[in-house]
Amino acid sequence: MVQIIADRRDVDFNLYEIFNAQELCDHKKFKEFNQKTFNMIVKEARNFAIKEMLAVYKDGDEIGVNFEDGTVKVPDSFHRVHKLFCENEWTAPASNPEFGGQGLPYMVAGAIKEYMMGANWPLYAYASMGVGTGRMIETFGTKGQIETYLNKLYTGKWGGTMLLTESDAGTDLGALTTTAVKNFDGTYSLTGNKIFITNGEHDLCENIIHPVLARIKGDPEGTKGISIFIVPKFLVNPDLSLGERNDILCTGAEEKHGIHGSATCSLALGSKGNCVGYLLGEERKGMNIMFNMMNGARLSTGAQAMAYASTAYLYALDYARNRIQGKDLKDILNPKAPSVPIIHHPDVRRNLLWMKSYVEGLRSLIYYTLNCMDRSGCEIDKKRQEKLDNLIEILTPIIKGYSSERGYEVCIQAMQVFGGAGYIRDCPVEALARDCKITSIYEGCTGVQAMDLLGRKAGMNKGAVFMDFIGEIKSVIEKAKQDENIKDTAQRVETAVNRFHEIASHLGRKTKSLEIDVAFAHATPFMEIMGDICMAWMHLLRANTASYKIAAKPKKRDRDFYTGQLKTAEFFIHTILPVTMGKMDVVADTVSTAIDIPESSFGGL
Repeated sequence: MVQIIADRRDVDFNLYEIFNAQELCDHKKFKEFNQKTFNMIVKEARNFAIKEMLAVYKDGDEIGVNFEDGTVKVPDSFHRVHKLFCENEWTAPASNPEFGGQGLPYMVAGAIKEYMMGANWPLYAYASMGVGTGRMIETFGTKGQIETYLNKLYTGKWGGTMLLTESDAGTDLGALTTTAVKNFDGTYSLTGNKIFITNGEHDLCENIIHPVLARIKGDPEGTKGISIFIVPKFLVNPDLSLGERNDILCTGAEEKHGIHGSATCSLALGSKGNCVGYLLGEERKGMNIMFNMMNGARLSTGAQAMAYASTAYLYALDYARNRIQGKDLKDILNPKAPSVPIIHHPDVRRNLLWMKSYVEGLRSLIYYTLNCMDRSGCEIDKKRQEKLDNLIEILTPIIKGYSSERGYEVCIQAMQVFGGAGYIRDCPVEALARDCKITSIYEGCTGVQAMDLLGRKAGMNKGAVFMDFIGEIKSVIEKAKQDENIKDTAQRVETAVNRFHEIASHLGRKTKSLEIDVAFAHATPFMEIMGDICMAWMHLLRANTASYKIAAKPKKRDRDFYTGQLKTAEFFIHTILPVTMGKMDVVADTVSTAIDIPESSFGGL
């Protein structure tokens, strides 16, 4: 059977053979589940994604959203599927069951999300974005706020957003101008304008809850003076019924390069002087609270890019197996030789294996991080929990920045496999490439992720977190070196990791010197290198697991799968990782050209 969106065999390989999700059921937090129920849930998610969500994806891409008189209408076909999505309780699989979530491990929820995102991310986002809003309220809200909003957000009855960006305050949130004035009843009146708000207005649910960054009048400039507020589209009565419409209005919906089915809105707060907001958490703690939500959004964005890449790769793989064109090179001089499927051609095979290596490496890195989240949630030892949380912290910019860049490249290379057919609208990978591009831009663009990694994450706890990260990789290397089948491959990874440690220390010193500008000019290359190291780490882990399984003499189908893991690891580590070594030489040289060149010398004047 041809796989669509994600290779189920590889999903199971990650869940049960590499990261042992079934062992989580031994913990009281997940005692109601077992591997059989995990399998059933993932199977149903896959079926729903393919039969329902994927079936209306084209409407989202071709019809898009319609903005008129302050309202946004999504394609008609979205309504039925959205209703089924919520009724089938796909909205909050890993959230607190007390408030409408399913309480699944993050790893299993990740498998669900992979299918949903790959099938129809815009539709998925309408139903699921409220979970991020809800988790922020669950963590920082009052008892009353939790009782008012959480169940409706986790069950998808109400939608959620993030209102951060303004026209003159994009990445620099400290420059925002939205203001809040405290009222006598403890509420706040907000005034301002926000742009690029995903799902800021739509007709799929009865209410939308907006977390809004704003500055209370009189508070300091910059990020230290920012607070965060809950601003509902419709005010909520004490009995939880909907009250009057709040003074927050949609003023436009953007026409975009991709994700046409997703409403990207401009919102005006307080145009009539009556936008009511409720303080979330403490005053002037808005940035800290917002980043609690933002980190989850960044991990989700990396998973989104991987889901696009996986879907595009599987489309390209199926096409290559069925597209008959050209003779086999061994028969090129034989005029009577039959044409063959293009998967027989060496460069197509190289391209497919290149895509496979990134899709599977990224999937494992994401599942590894989700596994850290699950283990942290079950951990009773505070030091071990802190170590797991710190690993998540340092990997977050890699998953967001590196995954979004490589995920897009995989979509582009999938188009290449299709040739001219891949460039026309009838080809599914053309739309996937357009949709995937946004992942490297929103939730903090790639450069922002790289600066966060170099300037903050790599130096956390005086470098101890980075050393724990290196230690995690070296533990896999040491185990793999004991396996004769992959010993040479493991040694290559060890050489690269040692070199990476050297250049990380070198660049870290530069960030604390007068050459700080030069150091940060190399932040994105540094992140790319660390991403490559993570891919090599994951492929070595996958190969080590596969080699062990092959030794048990499995059935042919499983043996072929495990052989694929060995070959994919060999391909990445022997053909892509050497290029990474060259990138490390560039960072080691730390050339200052990008800083030294006069602005006028860029041209265009």
